[in-house]
Amino acid sequence: MTIDLVRLRKVLSISLPIMAGMTSQNILNLVDTVMVGRLGAVSLSAVGIGGVAGFLAISLFLGLSPGVQAIAARRKGEGKDSETAFSLNAGILLAVLAGVPFAFILYRMAPSFLPFLNGDERVVAEGIPYLQMRILGVVGIGINFSFRGYWNGINKAKCYMMTLALMNAINVLFNYMFIFGNWGMPRMGAAGAGLASTLATYCGSVLYFYLGARMARPNGFMHSFPSPSNMVALLRLSLPSGTQQFFYAGGMTALFTIIGKVGTYELAASNVIVNLMLVGILPGIGFGMAATSLVGQALGRKDPDDAYKWGWDVTKVGFITLALIGLPLVLQPYWLLRAFTPDVNVIAVGMTPLRIAGAIMGVQAVSLVMLHALMGAGDNKRVMLISIACQWGVLLPGAYVVGPVCGHGLTAIWFVQIAYRAVLASLFATFWIKGAWRKIEV
Repeated sequence: MTIDLVRLRKVLSISLPIMAGMTSQNILNLVDTVMVGRLGAVSLSAVGIGGVAGFLAISLFLGLSPGVQAIAARRKGEGKDSETAFSLNAGILLAVLAGVPFAFILYRMAPSFLPFLNGDERVVAEGIPYLQMRILGVVGIGINFSFRGYWNGINKAKCYMMTLALMNAINVLFNYMFIFGNWGMPRMGAAGAGLASTLATYCGSVLYFYLGARMARPNGFMHSFPSPSNMVALLRLSLPSGTQQFFYAGGMTALFTIIGKVGTYELAASNVIVNLMLVGILPGIGFGMAATSLVGQALGRKDPDDAYKWGWDVTKVGFITLALIGLPLVLQPYWLLRAFTPDVNVIAVGMTPLRIAGAIMGVQAVSLVMLHALMGAGDNKRVMLISIACQWGVLLPGAYVVGPVCGHGLTAIWFVQIAYRAVLASLFATFWIKGAWRKIEV
């Protein structure tokens, strides 16, 4: 498993700023979990189930990022720098036009929707206002993900990193104010964590527009209204990605619902485990985004062989990195869980699943990088179909059978995760080798 040092430096120069930004986001999630964890297992469960429901609510808008990035990277590879921001303009417009009515409808639906996901009335009572607060940030999330795709696509991930770091600092400050009622603010508990995240999101949007006006104007940022061809091109790439994210979020919501049927302690432990997994997964996504840009730019230069090598080079680096990141989860699960909750019951049910989560980090790196490499080539539809089929055909049925039906608990559910991740990684790697993506036009 070797990689040329020149290519390694190229991978790291693109991925490290992305990883730094995404790691700071992960730290924010962990801080949120620690703060809410001080309120007890019910609040921790409420944020867990509300968080996955909120992810479901915004998931369609997450597809804007890979769509904008793939187009911007391809234009940069073609030498058309003055057109790289056209997809960004289209992404912002789509985020506003679709996000405003979408947020209004989902906000009204939240009290009716969340009780279907959890039968504990205490969890639902705290989860509803948290979810509603998160839903109010839909438009800002769509705008921010469009900017994220653009900066990453043109190899200026430092803009994304800087903005996300500032958003995280603001979020921690607002958490302190609204969760616990400090500095004259009302004590809102779990709902305060949701409000803090939404306010920080819009602060990030403001900074993104400022940076865009200063740095992206020569590349077409806000020069004119997006053309129909730009809108169609972005929709063609973003809809499959957004649909994949929607089904993934729906699957995560279903998974948390399944775990909730096993028990409230299991649900609380899963919330902590998922956030700890993101310590490794988000840097893995950072490598994946680097692969998206490198593959897209190579194809823009009409060099599919170089694009193919970039896919594997980034995968090698990602596998080693995430395998190392997973070691603390395997070796010290008790102390990691203890940092988030003092509840001995939550810790007891979470230790073995956390070890399993750490052990499969390297496999997750393969699936994440290959997924993003395929999207960088414009093969978003195939990625969507594989992702949905594996999650809904392997993970969820398996989790339901071993959990609520057979009563084997949270550990058995996480063993199903091993099979799911292995199948996903194998399929993405197989399609990368077959190379049908080489002929896709973006």
